Amino acid sequence: MQFLLAFIIAAPVIGAVAALLPAPPGLRGRSPQQAVLRHGVIVTGTVLIAAIVLALGFDRDHPSTMQATTDISWIPALHVRIHLGTDGISLPLLVLTALLTFLCALYSCFKLPPGPSPKAFVALVLLLESGTLATFAALDLVLFFLAFEMVLIPMYFLIARWGGAERTAAAWKFILYTVLGSVVMLLGLLLIGVKSGTLDMVALATDNGRGLTHTTQVIAVLAIAAGLAVKTPMWPLHSWLPDAHTAAPTAGSVLLAGVMLKMGTYGFVRIALPIAPEGMHTFAPYLAAFAVAGIIYGSLACLSLVRRGNRGDLKRLIAYSSVGHMGFVLLGIASMTPTGVNGALFANIAHGLITGLLFFLVGALKDRYGTADLDTLAGATGAALYGRAPRLGGLVAFAAVASLGLPGLAGFWGEMLTMFGAFDPARGLSRPAFLTFMSLAALGTLLTAAYLLLVVRRVCMGSTPQTTPEAHASPGARKTHESPKSREAHAAPEAPESPAPPQTPEAPRAPAPATATGIQDVQDLQGYELATWSPLVVLTVLAGLWPAALLGLTDPAVQKLLAGGKA
Repeated sequence: MQFLLAFIIAAPVIGAVAALLPAPPGLRGRSPQQAVLRHGVIVTGTVLIAAIVLALGFDRDHPSTMQATTDISWIPALHVRIHLGTDGISLPLLVLTALLTFLCALYSCFKLPPGPSPKAFVALVLLLESGTLATFAALDLVLFFLAFEMVLIPMYFLIARWGGAERTAAAWKFILYTVLGSVVMLLGLLLIGVKSGTLDMVALATDNGRGLTHTTQVIAVLAIAAGLAVKTPMWPLHSWLPDAHTAAPTAGSVLLAGVMLKMGTYGFVRIALPIAPEGMHTFAPYLAAFAVAGIIYGSLACLSLVRRGNRGDLKRLIAYSSVGHMGFVLLGIASMTPTGVNGALFANIAHGLITGLLFFLVGALKDRYGTADLDTLAGATGAALYGRAPRLGGLVAFAAVASLGLPGLAGFWGEMLTMFGAFDPARGLSRPAFLTFMSLAALGTLLTAAYLLLVVRRVCMGSTPQTTPEAHASPGARKTHESPKSREAHAAPEAPESPAPPQTPEAPRAPAPATATGIQDVQDLQGYELATWSPLVVLTVLAGLWPAALLGLTDPAVQKLLAGGKA
């Protein structure tokens, strides 16, 4: 088992290099493009199988202990080691990353976004997977930083080369925000390493900040939190996210929301909480305030986008919803309690499953209708999915109610536990302040339900035709509103020498444009879509009905983390 985790991280890199090579003659299939796409499915599928084997072999009786570890000296002069391992905190994120990357590769095999080269697309997705997996498995501060940065270049090119409108500006905004945040984060990581004399995250967590002064911890947490907050993203450092999601291809949006955002919150749990607890304690009320501001702001932005006539983009709406959902994760972390942190980790997984499904569905809608504009999808010739594509409409409704936190689905438990954590925060934190934060977060749940139900109403049911007041008036009332000239025109007798029918009745042929554009003949759920999305649906239901399967892994590890390795 000790080499299995290293294989999971290294295999995508090897697969990325192989994807750039010519395919053997017997594996080319219908075309070289099909061969490299099939290669991506095989590599990511192998990594997923290995991740499942790792999870099955994981000692669930000791989830707080680092398992499947690898510890090799890498740069002796700087005391940098290739130190990898997994516990109950990181294992679910490893499996989630492997699953979503495989589903993206499978979906792209049938629906490749337009772009320059399928080989480059597959190689970039595999590099992104390797960097994300390494981030969740790294137990050395420098190795964590390198893996954290490794994902930026693949995502930049996925947006810039395979994205939609305004992709170049969105890609540059993404890279500038994240790189600038990472530079500040590196300074905080190096400060911890210099002051403590080690870069080993396990040793630092066990020490629990005893080797660092209060001032050092506060400065380190502020610097590290700046980089992590950009990646999460936390309000007001979120503005790169809606542009990136709107421009990114479907696979890019799924991976960005499903796994890359989790890297930021994971860093708070793995580094800030155990290594610099006093600095985190000082920063916690401000983190909670920013978190609830993000919850409210994201919900209000979504309500604005979903309003009729605002030309809101559905992908952009889901991006803003992610700002709100990640606000719940940050609120749970800020409570610094086992309940809140467990809720944050649960919400991480739930958000990855549900938002990944939502971006898959929006991508399918955009492929069918040529747009993700809500006014177009909800118009007279728009989606109305319940009638035109009932299975697809049912999935959209399911994902929406899961995202709003319906009890019995995965989204419910994370939000509830994070608010419970805020209800009774860690000792020394202001309870009245956190009760205020909890109340604002509860308001955010109501706003979230409002805009998601509006999305279901507009996209799945369609818009009701707008009629003029005269259409609802009685004949007598309509007659009183007619002008004298119109009454004269209506009262004028028909000329006998003009029996030809008037030409105006040709206008009512409204269904013709819909038939001509294929709107009414929209395809319902396809086989490859069902295969891609079914695991996310099943896991969303299972996590909602059986939360103990995940909480049983995270809780002992969180207890040990908060206790400084003593639990």
